[in-house]
Amino acid sequence: MDIAEKLRLLREQKNLSQGDVEKRTGLLRCYISRVENGHTVPAIETLEKLARAFEVPLYQLFLDGDNPPKPPNFLKHTKKNDGMWGTSGKDAKMVDMFRRLLSRTSEQDLKILLFTAQRMANPGRGKPRRLAPQKR
Repeated sequence: MDIAEKLRLLREQKNLSQGDVEKRTGLLRCYISRVENGHTVPAIETLEKLARAFEVPLYQLFLDGDNPPKPPNFLKHTKKNDGMWGTSGKDAKMVDMFRRLLSRTSEQDLKILLFTAQRMANPGRGKPRRLAPQKR
């Protein structure tokens, strides 16, 4: 099933008209029609608006069934010593623990963590500049 079919199906399941979706999203009715007929490929931001309008999580727009996919189990990695961190042993357990904890973290706390990680990855940004010595 493609995204156009999925969007039309969700809209019909929720008993919404394209006009109702227009009011909920701010997207023009003619644009919604073009998306549903496969003439236009919506951007991810547009898909987020549509998911909110249909009151479903974004991932559901990409699923064929009703059940979300199961997360990969990083602890059962087939190749040993493939050189990638977090694919086996204690490292894999730590990655799995981070994944579980981050899935329960609030949106605001995730933004703070991402900001901190970005600053740590690029330490040159955000440091106060040293002034050149002044000539006397």
